[in-house]
Amino acid sequence: MRETRTPGARTASRLSRLATVLALTASALLPGAGAGHAVPAQDPLPDIPDYQAALDAVKSAATLNAVCRFLGAPLPQGGSETPQTIPDKAEPCEGMPTFTIKDPLAFNEITPGFVAGTAQPVAVEAIRLTYLVSSLSTTVNDRQATVVLAPTQGGGWHLAAVREGDGDVVHAAKAGVGTLVFTEPQVRGWYELRLITVKPLNDQAREALGGRSSVSLSEYQKLVKARYADKLPGSDYDARGMSSGYGTAGRAEDTTSSTPLLVGGSGTALVLAGGAFLLFRRRRAGACRTGS
Repeated sequence: MRETRTPGARTASRLSRLATVLALTASALLPGAGAGHAVPAQDPLPDIPDYQAALDAVKSAATLNAVCRFLGAPLPQGGSETPQTIPDKAEPCEGMPTFTIKDPLAFNEITPGFVAGTAQPVAVEAIRLTYLVSSLSTTVNDRQATVVLAPTQGGGWHLAAVREGDGDVVHAAKAGVGTLVFTEPQVRGWYELRLITVKPLNDQAREALGGRSSVSLSEYQKLVKARYADKLPGSDYDARGMSSGYGTAGRAEDTTSSTPLLVGGSGTALVLAGGAFLLFRRRRAGACRTGS
């Protein structure tokens, strides 16, 4: 069950995608950047920082054990979102089929400034890297899981959660040369950005675009601004606590940071209490998610 690294060429290719699509986007928007006169991008968003640290995190024994504990616990029944403590086990992976954890992919989201309308409708201001996600090399007991890494203060990455299913990873993997994949987490919509054209990748995104097959990035900004600009942190909506999931998060924060919890409902996840549980709360927090 020891992890093995994939060839460095695959990692380098993955890291270059974000810079490539941002460069192409900037070229398309600059004056005079017509056919045969491409203009290099200025200050594109960086590649995934500290990627080796991310690889080390997903390949670590601690992450492997966390995944095994998640897969070894029965899923909560009845849609309950009350955290359940997972009993400790000296060898969490004992008796499980052999599996590995794939290299992490970028999990990109729309930015608060883009939603508020204060940022320009260009990729460098509209999209940001928020997490990294990895899935398993194979299903385990007919289950798949997603490993979520969050940035560590001061640099690097750490395990934030293990979630049921691999939908986020499947969509994140659709990014290619010249394209950027991102999510509108409030509606679970996934999109592809090529130059300044936004295309939906799932049913939620198609519905959010009103059934259109594509829109410009500026048109998309108008849509999300209308949906969420009045629900960002500091708004009356936020002050009234209208987001969902806050009660559950508050209970989880009272636990010690070493206590693994299994949360049920539509977002079944292993969370490591404290800061890691905030990830689940924010995923459940409706329109206020972009402000985190």
